Amino acid sequence: MAMSILKLRNLSGLRSAANNARIGVSSRGFSKLAEGTDITSAAPGVSLQKARSWDEGVSSKFSTTPLSDIFKGKKVVIFGLPGAYTGVCSQQHVPSYKSHIDKFKAKGIDSVICVSVNDPYAINGWAEKIGAKDAIEFYGDFDGKFHKSLGLDKDLSAALLGPRSERWSAYVEDGKVKAVNVEEAPSDFKVSGAEVILGQI
Repeated sequence: MAMSILKLRNLSGLRSAANNARIGVSSRGFSKLAEGTDITSAAPGVSLQKARSWDEGVSSKFSTTPLSDIFKGKKVVIFGLPGAYTGVCSQQHVPSYKSHIDKFKAKGIDSVICVSVNDPYAINGWAEKIGAKDAIEFYGDFDGKFHKSLGLDKDLSAALLGPRSERWSAYVEDGKVKAVNVEEAPSDFKVSGAEVILGQI
């Protein structure tokens, strides 16, 4: 009798664990961003903020850049990351694109863009510090609307970052997503680097 109860409990526990695993996968759903998505339609009315100094922000009257200006009629590689000055972003993610910029140009890519949930002033200082601003275009998503619209937002409060984004990359032609890669966790660096997206162009 005791053995039967124990077996039932173990079986119940295994079923519960399996169900939780399935729920975890299905509820994650990664993002609304998928092959074929028109990125400008997926984020209607959303603009990004080109990296700049505070003085440049003032002189431009704090202008923003519509997504249509970034993507329409162009071949663009875009990658998103949790934040400026953070570990994997600074040491692996951005350097992978910086070191392969000539290969992207050889494939006819008009621009390689890095975007994160930061103000344009912080991301500008970071881009200059890591010496990548000449190769890569940096944009801020200061209020996270861009990433939220694409289902790529992520709460990273556990790392004292607050609302941020997933780590991801995409190849976009004339606004249409041709390839997209999202890491299982923002701390991972397996599918969102330059080498992977180069093979998808």
